[in-house]
Amino acid sequence: MSTRYALIVLFFAACVSAQTPSRSVAVTIDDLPVVSTRRNIANRRKITKNLLAHIRKAKIPVIGFVNENKLYDGDKRDQNQIDLLKMWLNAGLELGNHTYSHRSLNTIPIGEYQSDVLKGESITRELLGKREMKIRYFRHPFLQTGRSLEIKAQFAQFLADHGYTIAPITFDNADYIFSRAYDNAFDKKDKALMKKIGDAYIPYMESKLDYWERQSMKLFGREMSQTLLIHANFINSDYLDDLIAMFKRRGYRFVTLDEALKDDAYRLPDTYIGPAGISWLHRWAREKGREFILPDEPKVPEFVLKVSGFESE
Repeated sequence: MSTRYALIVLFFAACVSAQTPSRSVAVTIDDLPVVSTRRNIANRRKITKNLLAHIRKAKIPVIGFVNENKLYDGDKRDQNQIDLLKMWLNAGLELGNHTYSHRSLNTIPIGEYQSDVLKGESITRELLGKREMKIRYFRHPFLQTGRSLEIKAQFAQFLADHGYTIAPITFDNADYIFSRAYDNAFDKKDKALMKKIGDAYIPYMESKLDYWERQSMKLFGREMSQTLLIHANFINSDYLDDLIAMFKRRGYRFVTLDEALKDDAYRLPDTYIGPAGISWLHRWAREKGREFILPDEPKVPEFVLKVSGFESE
C-alpha cells in the first residue's frame, strides 16, 4: 500500500510540475560601485556590503555594470571606490561596462560615445585581468540604444570588435525612483517615510514582474527567461533579500546572464530607434505591432514619485 501511495504522489507531483511554467531570471545591477545621495565612503561601503550579503545568502549569480568616472577623485584614481569593486569580485561576481560617464548614445556623436565606452573599461579590465577574467558585457546607459538603424549597426560592430556582448533587459522597472525617494527620506531623517517607501517597493516590483510575465505570454505564448535590471543603491541594499524571496515564491530560479541569453527570444533583432529606454520585450512587441503591447503596465505609487522629486517615470 505504501508503495502504491508513493507512486500516486509521484504521479501527481509530475502532473503539477508539467503544468508549472519554467521560470528563470538573470539579475543585473547597474551604476556600480554605488548610486546614491549617500556620498560618504563609509555609507557607500555599507551599501555595497549589504548588497553583497544578500547575494551571498541567496547564492545567486549576478553581474554588475560599472561607471568608471565614480572611481576617480578629480584626475586621480580613488582607491576607496576601487576597493568597492574588489568587494564584488571577492564575492565571485562578474563586472561589465556601463560606460565611463553614463551618457546617452541618443544625445552625443557615436565616436564620442565609443570613446566613453573604452575609457570606461580600463580599471575594470585591470581588476578582472588579475583574476584571469575578461570583461564581456556592455549595458547602454538609460537603455538608450541609438536613434537610427545605421548608428545601432555601427555601434554593434564596434562592440563586437572589442569583444563585447550587449546586455539586454526584459524586466524594466523604476527602482531608481524608489531609490531617490528612499535616499531623500533618509536625508530628512524620516524613518517612518523610509519604511512606507520600503513597504511599497516589493509589491510594486511584483506587480511589474507579473506584467512582464504576461507580456512575454502575449508575445511568445510562453514565459521567456527574464533579465532583471536594478541598481546598486540604498533601497536595494536594504530590500534585495525581500526581492529575491519574492522571485523564489513565484517559482523562479536564478541563472547567469549567459544562460538567460540562450533563450531563443534574444535571437530576435532589436530594431527600436525611439527616444526612450525601454524593455526588449516592448521593443519586440512594437516590431510585431502595437496591439501586442499590454496596456496595463503598473506605475510607481504617487507618494513615492512625489518624494523622489521626479515628475514622472
